[in-house]
Amino acid sequence: MEEKKETPVEKVRYSDEELQEFKELILQKLEKARRDYRALQSQIDHSSSNDTEDTSPSFKVLEEGSASQAKEEASQLAARQYKFIQNLEAALIRIENKTYGICRETGKLIPKERLRLVPHATLSVEAKNKR
Repeated sequence: MEEKKETPVEKVRYSDEELQEFKELILQKLEKARRDYRALQSQIDHSSSNDTEDTSPSFKVLEEGSASQAKEEASQLAARQYKFIQNLEAALIRIENKTYGICRETGKLIPKERLRLVPHATLSVEAKNKR
């Protein structure tokens, strides 16, 4: 009798348990990202609260320029944070659809290590390097 060797079947998606693990990781990151975003928004909204009314005019001009630059930097950080939040929310939708962790170019599973580092990744390193 000939012994049949089973070829390992390549996984096409993560199990529900694995997806739940990723969901918890993403929810934690999402909570922190939203906190950071609110802090940045608060910084932008209240950046003029440092009163310089009683200082010399030349210092006030410098202070306003510095405050303006800080506000611009905070706005850019807030925009990046908002995009990160959107990407995490999209990852949660992919978890619900059971398509999470599947490379959108190769169709193969993105390694867990990559997803733990970049939980909103939609490309494997292989596909990303080809770009």
